[in-house]
Amino acid sequence: MLVGLLIGLLVVAAVGAAAVFLPRLIRGELGALRDQTANDLSARNAEVDRRLAGLEQTLSTRLSELDHRVDTRLAASATTANQMSQQLGEAAEATKTMIARAQDLARLEQALRPPKARGGFGELLLENLLRDRLPPDAYELQYTFPTGERVDAVVRAADRLLPIDAKFPLDNFERVVSAESDAERQLHEKAFARDVKGHIDAIAAKYIRPDFGTFELAFMYLPAEAIHYEVVAGKTGALLSYAHERRVFPVSATTFTAYLQMIVLGLRGLQIEQTAQDVMKQLAGLETDFTRFRDDFEVVGKHISNAQTKYAEAEKRLDRFETKLERAADLEIETAPPATSTLPRALDAA
Repeated sequence: MLVGLLIGLLVVAAVGAAAVFLPRLIRGELGALRDQTANDLSARNAEVDRRLAGLEQTLSTRLSELDHRVDTRLAASATTANQMSQQLGEAAEATKTMIARAQDLARLEQALRPPKARGGFGELLLENLLRDRLPPDAYELQYTFPTGERVDAVVRAADRLLPIDAKFPLDNFERVVSAESDAERQLHEKAFARDVKGHIDAIAAKYIRPDFGTFELAFMYLPAEAIHYEVVAGKTGALLSYAHERRVFPVSATTFTAYLQMIVLGLRGLQIEQTAQDVMKQLAGLETDFTRFRDDFEVVGKHISNAQTKYAEAEKRLDRFETKLERAADLEIETAPPATSTLPRALDAA
């Protein structure tokens, strides 16, 4: 009974002591925990601030780079836009120029509708080519043969004449180009071939005249490249063989320029040959003059040689005569005769 009472008292005392010290212990633990939490929070806040500062710096750098890229791209876009605007302006000007040229071509096409106008235009182009490629004395425009036939131009080479006549068979060629069906195209091709063959026959008959100093060939100048191509390589290509059989050679502005270059080279070769012949003639004349001079010089040399011989002989005679005179003088001094009686005898002895 007493033991139980003691145990109860001890339990009561322990509970009381715990009631006194437990709050203090809890407060101390709570204070330490609060301090540790505050330190941890301060460290976390410092770490968060540091990371936020780094992130802010990174974001600022990235934003600066992004602004720079955006500005660069905006500047490039503005430059491109200006260039596009300029190119559009140039394209608009080019379009206006093309439209103006198309209108000019349309007017030119209308002007070239009459065959006589086309012929005059072809002759003008031919004249310009000859004037730009050959010296003035190497060709002649509107050359008239003794028969009265007149060709557009002739080129002089090797003392012969090369006839050139301009032709512009445009009407049926345009019909060939604008034909809408094969049958229509074939019909116009035949008409075009007839036109070209007529021109070839006329050139061969009128202007290939070797009896009047021409070569056995002639050029048919076609001002339009498309027409020339149709003649030499189109579906009517048989026209080229027909022209060659008649010794007529179709040429365009491009091919005729190449022919003229060869003619210029040939003329230069002929000029060099003529100059060489003139030089040879002059050398032959110099050789003749030199031969005559040599003959005259030899005659003069013989005369000089004879004169020298005669002079030497005369000098010897003079020396002998002088010696005899001295002897005669000495003899006169010795005999003391009159001066008039000794000198004649001395002269006779000499």
